[in-house]
Amino acid sequence: MLTQRPRGMHDILPQEASLWHEIEEAARRICARYGFSEVRTPILEHTELFQRGVGENTDIVEKEMYTFNDRGGRSMTLRPEGTAGAVRAYVEHKFYGGPQPIKWFYLGPMFRYERPQAGRQRQFHQFGVEVFGVADPAVDAEVIALGLDFLEDIGLEGLRLELNSVGCPQCRPMYRERLQAYYRPLREQLCEDCRDRLERNPLRLLDCKRETCKALAERAPRIEEALCEECRAHDEGVHRHLEAAGIAYEINPRLVRGLDYYTRTAFEVVEDGIGAQGTVLGGGRYNGLVEELGGPSVPGIGFAAGLERLILALEQRRGEGTSETGVDVFGIALGDEASVELTGWLRRLRALGCRAERGFEGKSLKAQLKAADRLGARWALILGEEERRRGVVMVKDLAGGEQRELPVLEVESWWKETEHGTGR
Repeated sequence: MLTQRPRGMHDILPQEASLWHEIEEAARRICARYGFSEVRTPILEHTELFQRGVGENTDIVEKEMYTFNDRGGRSMTLRPEGTAGAVRAYVEHKFYGGPQPIKWFYLGPMFRYERPQAGRQRQFHQFGVEVFGVADPAVDAEVIALGLDFLEDIGLEGLRLELNSVGCPQCRPMYRERLQAYYRPLREQLCEDCRDRLERNPLRLLDCKRETCKALAERAPRIEEALCEECRAHDEGVHRHLEAAGIAYEINPRLVRGLDYYTRTAFEVVEDGIGAQGTVLGGGRYNGLVEELGGPSVPGIGFAAGLERLILALEQRRGEGTSETGVDVFGIALGDEASVELTGWLRRLRALGCRAERGFEGKSLKAQLKAADRLGARWALILGEEERRRGVVMVKDLAGGEQRELPVLEVESWWKETEHGTGR
């Protein structure tokens, strides 16, 4: 039906939007503290960007992308994740030629054709950060710290940081061979997807959520046994920096993330209160991705957090779906001339930062007070024709019920005093 939204797409209604604003503002606030600048890349990119950047053998590219040919016959894709587009922008605009590091963050919608479930839709939103140009393990720790500070700032508790190294192009081939040697005799016990991954992308076998495959992964060889000296030194450096920052972590040898571009550090933050799929933030290092997408050899690291999953976690923790937008003043006019005057000084109050609403259509005082109460307003400013002639307005405290007259010319100064806690 044309009157229904497509499956997996979600309307963010006004009563939900305040919680979204809260999360987005927290993201911007934390990024400012860490020196990150916002980047906004197109929702639509050339399909090849994700084939090369995310990996042709990933589930995202093989099964989940929204891809189509445009009128010029070019294959285009709605972005399924944010890192590839950010790297493309970094390369296209030659940011690698200036001082490093480059520290970016983004907020916006992504698209994947997957089975909708709680906290996961086909159109979803991500907050992500990327750092280009520095290979120092201190950057890995700083990115992780930013993510944890953000999650704690929005009110999540009981967070668990899981950490692993996925090696590099020098040492990972040896580990792939060990994994394949372990799994090939067990092929018939694997799920259909993992049988396919066995030859094409064996590291993804460790990430399967099927119980039989998870049990086999428990006994699989660990990548730490195959790390080269440089990867091992980097991994130990990340641990030292996290410990210096007072950040607790767990080593998860089965943590590989779902994208091909990761090298060395991989991490996830888990919130156990939202079910089996409790990851609320994840990322890692991608030292070869800039070069893969046409730039020089520049290291990078980042993370992304799905806002829908954060909303779900916060709703479950708070026991509520929304937070109040809040109204400071509700203006009530009784009469046409009073309505005109109300329009003027409500605009001046809003210019001072006051969250102001008003009644319309000449409704009764009782009806307008009910509207003010429904919006949770703190004060009602009531202007009738008699008050207008005398140059006063009635100020009513909607919580305590107290009411007093105030000269209209003093309304703005009254609000300034009220806002700073000196009015009453």
